[in-house]
Amino acid sequence: MLTLQSDLHGNHLLGALPSHEWQALAPHLELVHLRTEQLLCDSGQRIHHVYFPTTAIISMLSTMEDGSSVEIAAVGREGMTGVPVLTGGETMPNRVQVQCAGFAYRMSAQALKQQFARSDFLRRLMLLYMHALLTQVAQTAACNRHHALNKQLCRWLLIEVDRVASNDLTVTQQLIADMLGVRREGITEAAGKLHDEGLIHHSRGHIRILDRKGLEARACECYGLVKREFDRLLPRLRQAETVE
Repeated sequence: MLTLQSDLHGNHLLGALPSHEWQALAPHLELVHLRTEQLLCDSGQRIHHVYFPTTAIISMLSTMEDGSSVEIAAVGREGMTGVPVLTGGETMPNRVQVQCAGFAYRMSAQALKQQFARSDFLRRLMLLYMHALLTQVAQTAACNRHHALNKQLCRWLLIEVDRVASNDLTVTQQLIADMLGVRREGITEAAGKLHDEGLIHHSRGHIRILDRKGLEARACECYGLVKREFDRLLPRLRQAETVE
C-alpha cells in the first residue's frame, strides 16, 4: 500500500505525489536558494529547468517593447514554473524571475518530461495545476484592466502571503508597483490608507498583514475566485485514495 507524500518538503505539488512517484522524481530534484530578482528564464528562451518553490516566490512577467513589465502570475509553494515543457513547448512566452528570495526544488525540464510521459498520476496533477494557473493569469489580466488600484493591492498582498504562508513580506513599494504595472506613488497612497485603517503595517522594505479578514473584505472578487479554483482542484489530489 502506497501512501501520499507528506508536505514536509514545502511544495504542494510535490506533496501530492504518492511515495513511488516521489521516489522516481527525487533523484532529479535539487534544493536551491533563489535570490531576489534572479532571472530564471527570459521570454523566448529555451526552458532548461523547472522550479518547485518552497519558500521563494517566482513571478511570471509580461514584458513590453519599451522595457516595462507587469506580473501575470505569482508562483509559490502551491505550484511550479516551466509549464510549457509539458504542453509541447520548449520556450517561455514570458519572463520568469524571482520576486522574493527563498528556496525551491530545481529539476531538469527533460527529466520532468520523461516522468510526465510515464505517469498517469503526474499527468493528472499537472493538468489540474495548469487549469488553476490559467485561471490566475486570466483573472489577473481582467483585474488589472477593470479594478481600482487599492483593490488590486489588496489582492496582490493576499496572494503573496498565501504563497509564503506568512503575514510578513519583504517587499518594496517599487517592486509592488512594478508587478502591478503602475506608478510607485499610487502604491504609496494605497498602502498608506491600508496602514491608517490598521490592516497592514509597512516600513521600508517590509509589510506585515495585521487584519487579513479586513484585507479580504477590501479586495476585489479576483482573489477569492482564484483561491477557490486552486482549493477546488489541487487538494483533491493531496487527499486522493491510496494506490495498491
